[in-house]
Amino acid sequence: MNPDSSAPTLAHAAEIRGRIVFADVACAFWKEEPSLRDAIFLFDPESVREVYVVPNFISEGYFTQTVIPRELELNGSTTERSNGQIWKYCEPVGNHPSMTDLLLARAHEVAPDVDPGETSLLIVAHGTDLNENSAVAAKREAEKIRALRKYAAVLNVYMEEPPLVSDWQKLTTTQNVVVVPFFISDGLHSYEDIPVLLGIERKSSTRRRSPGRPTARQAITPRTPRGEVFRRNPYKIDGRSLFYAPSIGTDAGFADIIIEQAAEFDVEGSRHGGTS
Repeated sequence: MNPDSSAPTLAHAAEIRGRIVFADVACAFWKEEPSLRDAIFLFDPESVREVYVVPNFISEGYFTQTVIPRELELNGSTTERSNGQIWKYCEPVGNHPSMTDLLLARAHEVAPDVDPGETSLLIVAHGTDLNENSAVAAKREAEKIRALRKYAAVLNVYMEEPPLVSDWQKLTTTQNVVVVPFFISDGLHSYEDIPVLLGIERKSSTRRRSPGRPTARQAITPRTPRGEVFRRNPYKIDGRSLFYAPSIGTDAGFADIIIEQAAEFDVEGSRHGGTS
């Protein structure tokens, strides 16, 4: 549905490949080629004896615990293939402790001149009933940032479960509000769905209705090209300033995190989240 969805993953892989840390680096996708199911054939077992699988996902959930292990035929943290190749299933990138610093840096980048003491920071995740863990990462990061007492308020909000991002005006009271999508890529959620829920974009007639709707008092701008929505900050709504950031997964620092998740596997010797 959106070719930009895979762009950050491909960019991070290219960066890692250029560092010559590993013998080879490849990507596999659920809804693009090469597919997850074909990934087991990507590496020559004669020259590549070990494969680190790092899920480029924000949190543990249905895909990391069910889909990826099933499609890659993984039977635990470590899987030995019939050809002798060892596959090591690492933690998703969103579990890395650097997420907190990246979120703070992204919030500062999008609103460098605001006083954090007069600002609410909203970390937006999807939320789903497929797996309750999908909302845990955003809640964890909000709690960690809240403990720093840097912002007047720090909230984890969701597209499809309470507290809803569409209720941001009810949930916050500060003059400034900074919104950072806790997503891997700038796809339809960050380009269209979340802006519609925030009230800074119109709903596309070609998409199914997103959960929630902006109130009549919210200022709605004409539809803009992809990426432009991040460059129109701040949005003035009812006398308040709303700053909207690109998804956290587009940060170049994710290349370092991917490498560190692979290295951490060898230190820990297993995967904390499990694969059942």
